[in-house]
Amino acid sequence: MARTLVLEQDVRHVQRRTVVLLSVAQVFSGLGTGSTVSIGSILAVELSGSSAWAGAVATVMTLGASAAALPLASLAERRGRRAGQVAGLSAALAGAVLMVLAVVFGLFVLLLLGSAGIGVGTAASLQARFAAVDLAAAEHRGRALSTVVWAVTVGAVAGPNLIQPGAAVGAALGLPPVAGPFVISGAGLLIATVILFTGLRPDPLLLARQRAGTNAAGVVPLAGQAPAGGAPAGVPAAPATAVPAPAAVPAAAAARGSLSRGLRAIRSSRTALLAVTGVVAAHAVMVGVMSMTPLHLQHLVEGPGPHAGHVAEGDVLVIIGFTISLHIAGMFALSPLMGWLTDRAGRVETIMIGFTVLIAAVVVAGFGQSSTAAVAVGLVLLGVGWSAATISGSTLLAESVGQDARVAVQGVSDMLMGAAGAVGGALSGLVLGFAGYLGLNLLGGAIGAAVLAAAVVTRLSRRQSAAA
Repeated sequence: MARTLVLEQDVRHVQRRTVVLLSVAQVFSGLGTGSTVSIGSILAVELSGSSAWAGAVATVMTLGASAAALPLASLAERRGRRAGQVAGLSAALAGAVLMVLAVVFGLFVLLLLGSAGIGVGTAASLQARFAAVDLAAAEHRGRALSTVVWAVTVGAVAGPNLIQPGAAVGAALGLPPVAGPFVISGAGLLIATVILFTGLRPDPLLLARQRAGTNAAGVVPLAGQAPAGGAPAGVPAAPATAVPAPAAVPAAAAARGSLSRGLRAIRSSRTALLAVTGVVAAHAVMVGVMSMTPLHLQHLVEGPGPHAGHVAEGDVLVIIGFTISLHIAGMFALSPLMGWLTDRAGRVETIMIGFTVLIAAVVVAGFGQSSTAAVAVGLVLLGVGWSAATISGSTLLAESVGQDARVAVQGVSDMLMGAAGAVGGALSGLVLGFAGYLGLNLLGGAIGAAVLAAAVVTRLSRRQSAAA
């Protein structure tokens, strides 16, 4: 028993270390997403020469995240979370380089390719939240997941405000000022990649599988590693190679059927279905409204005239950067509170709270569309609602299916989340053109109301089942 206790303590040490490493990496990787979100729509209009392409960057980013979700999940399933994280962040680093080249050479196609690379990095960052709960105790899953999500705050909030510092960096390197933020983003992504490549050992997913396979014997070994701090007096230390590391899942076996396996597992669980619906819908609403807000603010400040081929400057960029920063702060800064609510109030209950806040957000932003302050408040609430729905939905999803299907289900969820964001980003420009900013927000409110109703029905159904 003492030997088992020592090893379980070591697993808890690995869990704490994993959360810290993932959180630090999220700080640096968030710089890339923040910069792209804040000025992507404006760059798209400038390089394409048409406002019709305003939503292209957000669309391609979310498509990149969606397309990468299953491959990254399959890679994690075969080789562990470390491999998936490093691959995704490396693609984002390449994307940041392409964004710089797009500005330098004025090529719209490079802007889109760079956005796709940043999107792959977004997929990796999203999957980092699941890596945080691989070894977490059930009563702390929401907290562990939210800690990693919260860590994005520093980088993601700083990203939109890199416009002026980035201009100085760009000038120092002989680059156009608007390319500077992406240089800083690339440096942050490089640091994040190195941190995870060198530090994420032992791998949390592989260790979780190892524990599942050895718990029956009462021993939870760390392959290739002795227990942290050694054994207590009188207790012999467990050998580092007590149980060999599990063999990697063959690539073809991991990739084959991941989508169908994940979908089957989701359909078989009512709570998993609600979790995925909540995460996907919240992301679609958030991306749709957020991606068009910079363009709306530019029109609001500079007037409703044509802006194709025109880049916002000066105060307009400051207002846009500040507003998007507040929005991203809303998404991530209160994540620990959302994790606490998820663990204490309940998963479904926190989903309900999230969509209530989302509905309030679009009401404030839509009906206050003529005020930059009201739009900013609406964007903050939009981020808070997204945070509550995403953290609670992701936590619910992680515990609604078995270990054998968990990674596949997480990959499917992120793929659908990215696809919904891509559709939201693509259609948001059309909706903005036909129905205006108010119409765009009201559409988001209708989607939120539908999911809120589904969550209420699920909660009532579970209460009736418990009473019976």
